[in-house]
Amino acid sequence: MNKNNYCVIMAGGVGSRFWPLSRKTYPKQFIDILGTGKTFLQHTFERFAKICEAENIFIVTNEIYKSKVLEQLPQIKANQVLGEPLMRNTAPCIAYANYKIQKLNPNANIIVAPSDHLILDENEFIDVINNGLEFTKNSDTLLTLGMKPSRPETGYGYIQINKEEKIGTSINKVKTFTEKPDIETAKMFQESGEFFWNSGIFIWSLKSIMKSFEINLNEVNSLFSEGIQNLNTEKEVEFINKIYPKCKNISIDYGIMEKAENVYVYLADFGWSDLGTWGSLYEHSRLDDNNNAVFGDNVFLYDSKNCIVNIPKNKLIVLQGLDDYIVVDSNDALLVCKKKDEQQIKKFVHDISKVDDEKYI
Repeated sequence: MNKNNYCVIMAGGVGSRFWPLSRKTYPKQFIDILGTGKTFLQHTFERFAKICEAENIFIVTNEIYKSKVLEQLPQIKANQVLGEPLMRNTAPCIAYANYKIQKLNPNANIIVAPSDHLILDENEFIDVINNGLEFTKNSDTLLTLGMKPSRPETGYGYIQINKEEKIGTSINKVKTFTEKPDIETAKMFQESGEFFWNSGIFIWSLKSIMKSFEINLNEVNSLFSEGIQNLNTEKEVEFINKIYPKCKNISIDYGIMEKAENVYVYLADFGWSDLGTWGSLYEHSRLDDNNNAVFGDNVFLYDSKNCIVNIPKNKLIVLQGLDDYIVVDSNDALLVCKKKDEQQIKKFVHDISKVDDEKYI
């Protein structure tokens, strides 16, 4: 295993679209939503531990979740958990990790990935990541992974490839990035053969990404560079708490990837899904004869089809006459929502927060 390989796992989101199972105090990355006996975070860590040494894996999360990370990942030490005092999107958290890693190994080659993705073909995933690491360690490039769209998805961002600038069989220069499109645009993207889902998984050398921060997002980069001597010391938390409120709230996509000239995409297929919604979980779940996905031991369905149902093991539920619904019970809260309207769950959560932000959110 190459000692220069590092991984940064981003695990700071609150996962409101998986409400009511996911809460501020226990967001989805710390929950066994798949019913496998392991959480999203644990699956992600174990996947990358086959590519990087455990001591080279860093978890970026909200500081209130640091204890949960250490509880779920006893393989790592406290200094491998980067606690953010407040949410500032993905660019600041990546800059934070860059400087932590630079003090340890300026020759690092880094993977950056979310903590909550589903990977069905793990062997192919590992091959793709290793090939990507081999590519970036020898070139001044920023590499992202692109997935061939299987449907006109409006919930993902898209990457357009430049077919004329190709390296090998799988890597192309990026032409454009597009945020979540409407359905007609998504259909056009899928039919064109030039657009791929943006997985949000990145590979680059430390030198390349730090150079790009200096050029494209120096207002964030300079905040961390001024106090690099504090990182990996007892002064780190105080320093981070001081500068984080000054950081621009911006994603790595907007801040770096859409501006840089050296961005490439590795076209891959390893059974990927950004499990961001109940509907996306349904798409990757085992279905019964009526196309229902059921999580729970005591669920009785009558005249019901195309539903996803998730209830506690100690509860019995009877449903009759439902078609294409989400039904989720978390003991103290119940969600019943049409699958086609699941984007409204964030609105539901927002409205509930006005009434009681502590108990139910």
